[in-house]
Amino acid sequence: MVPLVAAAVHPPPSLLVGSRQPRPFTWASPPACRVPLRRGRGLAPAFPRICGLLVPRGREASVSATAVPLLSPRRRRGASGLGFVCFCSAGDDDSASGWPIFDRWDVPWRWQTVVLTMLACGLSFVLIGLSAASVLPYLGFQGGTLSLDERAELLFTGQLLVTAVVLGVVFGITNSFRPLPDDVFCYDLREPFRLQDGWLLWAGIGFSGAVAAIALTGATSAFFSGENPQRDTDALVQLLPLIGSSSTSTAVLVGITGVLAPLLEETVFRGFLMVSLTKCAAVFALAHLTPSEFPQLFVLGSVLGLSYAQTRNLLTPIAIHALWNSGVIILLTFLQVQGYDIRELVQGS
Repeated sequence: MVPLVAAAVHPPPSLLVGSRQPRPFTWASPPACRVPLRRGRGLAPAFPRICGLLVPRGREASVSATAVPLLSPRRRRGASGLGFVCFCSAGDDDSASGWPIFDRWDVPWRWQTVVLTMLACGLSFVLIGLSAASVLPYLGFQGGTLSLDERAELLFTGQLLVTAVVLGVVFGITNSFRPLPDDVFCYDLREPFRLQDGWLLWAGIGFSGAVAAIALTGATSAFFSGENPQRDTDALVQLLPLIGSSSTSTAVLVGITGVLAPLLEETVFRGFLMVSLTKCAAVFALAHLTPSEFPQLFVLGSVLGLSYAQTRNLLTPIAIHALWNSGVIILLTFLQVQGYDIRELVQGS
């Protein structure tokens, strides 16, 4: 049995003919169109916008309709103006599940925009690298003459420039689709410990799950392969001379790996690619260009994606990513200070 729905709408006096009292009428035909409305963060459960009322065959629904323009609860960021509110059966298939991870994103762009954006990001990255390689020698920066602190500061400057340019490309291209849905490019500090979608709570859950899953994946890979892969080209190995060399170098590395890199990568991979392609974990692993570490990075990318899908807040994967990266740097710094050979530990892990 389909519940009947009554919609009360009050039009302005100029639209009323004769009496101002609403006149009952019947609708017995199916709706001409039906556009599901996106569920927004913190809003009431979604009700579909229906052009007409669906009534069981053989029964007519008497609807007392009146109608006033109301502010629509389904507005996107930056939208303004008045809309009309419709109410329908709460038993509809599109009703909110209560858990955002089961809901789909309302992505306003198509695949052409995804391809254009990623090509622009890749081109920007390459051009910045080529420009830096050409300009730095003229500024007096020679690789063999730089101290460790100067190398660390140069790395930070380069990462800051890449982050600013690539994020500028992403936001610049997607800016034409504004107003964006509330759960696209969302950085919301409110309610960090809310059970349903608290960003800090789910960051803690995701980080704990990532540590356990990656440890299990690494142990499984080592068991079946029988040997530990060498990591001479790993980015972490290349940073080892800077780790623990001074407090300045350590602070700069934490800023690079714990702030700039998570902000850039999570905005691109989760905030843009994931909502567009929903295949972010594999892309995340491929982007790091470490075949021997692909299973672990795939697991980490999956955890980051699931946590973001649950909270719809980019602060969640950013926090997990930052905890992971900065935790590794701080742990290796501590071991270096204690006299351990961190290169042997990393390459043998």
